Amino acid sequence: MKHMILIGGGELKNRETLAIDEYIANEAKRRAGARRACGLFIPTASHDCMPYYNTFHKVYTGLFDIKTDVALTIGREYDREKMKAKFEKADFLYVGGGNTVFMLEHWKESGLLRYIEEAYERGVLICGLSAGAICWFEEMYSDSVVEGEYATHPGLGWMEGKISPHYNERMLDFDEIVLYNRSCAWGLENNAALEIIEGKPVRSISAGGKVWKLDGSNGATVKKTEF
Repeated sequence: MKHMILIGGGELKNRETLAIDEYIANEAKRRAGARRACGLFIPTASHDCMPYYNTFHKVYTGLFDIKTDVALTIGREYDREKMKAKFEKADFLYVGGGNTVFMLEHWKESGLLRYIEEAYERGVLICGLSAGAICWFEEMYSDSVVEGEYATHPGLGWMEGKISPHYNERMLDFDEIVLYNRSCAWGLENNAALEIIEGKPVRSISAGGKVWKLDGSNGATVKKTEF
């Protein structure tokens, strides 16, 4: 089963997304069965920031008894067999936030994208926050395109449509883009997640935020539906 849980934003270190993290941990344990569940953290967007991984480890191991590992590839040669083994052991991948455009370019250049694709195809749960939430869509609204500005940028295209993280902070500008393009899109607020199964959005998960389905197809107003 292809499965994603995509978080719009929030500070993991401050436990702001804890209700979502608990849901992810339970899904990972269900997948692992009798084994101890394992989560692989991918910090590419933050340029392999180790304190970010340490926070992930403290939350998922300290609170939920999940074994964790990290995929480090920036500025180093990595053993491809060892990296492949990390992905094969993982019950879920967690893609951290940061520079989305850099992350996608590096994944393609380093070969990491292939391991992520293979994991997704065999049913490993894919999770991500901010950059790690929006990169899977056809178009993503990001401040990684031009420094200091927000703009749409092509994502991987695994999911249809446009998406914005931190929607509660970027609502007005993103709504204008949706309306101008007469398109449909997703707005993920901080501390909210969208769960997708077999390519279809099925529910939202809240730690205080909301997920919005946006429709600007009439060209006059953006219709907003809480998902």
